[in-house]
Amino acid sequence: MLIVFDIGNTTIGLGIFQGKKLLADWKIKSDRESTADEYGIILCNLLSHHNLSCQKIKGAIISSVVPPLTPIIQTACEKFFGVKPLLVGPGLKTGIPILYENPAEVGSDRIVAACAAYEKYGGPCLVVDFGTATTFDAISAAGEYLGGAIAPGIQISAEALYLRTAKLPRIEVRKPKSAIGRTTVSSMQSGLYFGYIGLVSNIIAEISKELGIKPKVVATGGFAELIASEIPAIDFQEPNLVLEGLRIIYEKNKRPEKK
Repeated sequence: MLIVFDIGNTTIGLGIFQGKKLLADWKIKSDRESTADEYGIILCNLLSHHNLSCQKIKGAIISSVVPPLTPIIQTACEKFFGVKPLLVGPGLKTGIPILYENPAEVGSDRIVAACAAYEKYGGPCLVVDFGTATTFDAISAAGEYLGGAIAPGIQISAEALYLRTAKLPRIEVRKPKSAIGRTTVSSMQSGLYFGYIGLVSNIIAEISKELGIKPKVVATGGFAELIASEIPAIDFQEPNLVLEGLRIIYEKNKRPEKK
């Protein structure tokens, strides 16, 4: 079995693959204060809960945008599974040429998602990842990573309203009953929800204009289910896009499995 890690700023996405089949997936908190032993115990407990054995893990791969957590997860893999994980970054084959002016600036999760979207749907395509930040990543018809856009995530926007104003409360991000709010909370929810739909729709339209063709638009990330269904330009929702991309990249760089 293969274990994959998508280490993000808020959560770590985990997946267990048997071949191409995703057997289980979880999200745990990204905690820079936790040790490799603590993460190892969490991982083994999650596997045990699904009747999966730590001894069956034969490979691992990590995508991380949180550098302090990377060595901790690497150590946990080596100590508890006996495998040295691959790390998405320079030197690892992805099959996606990066046309960014400085390729090292591109978050590994963005490249992994682009790889999965192109593998599944071909190009041109556009990945919209509704995470802590909302990212837009364009892939050409030839499978080249062209670049994209980065916007504050909807939860960050909600927190900014609460933290930077004296009287606005912290709210749950959800679809309001109407655009005209009749309370402070519903007014904030309207501005966030419908405003975010406008933001995403307009960026998709601008990128499509520059591509000269309507790309296949693939949504992923924690808030995709809440927002994507309201945006006609979004063609597909793939909650496990990054996990699938990690599996694909692992297969391209596969080491001999441990015995």
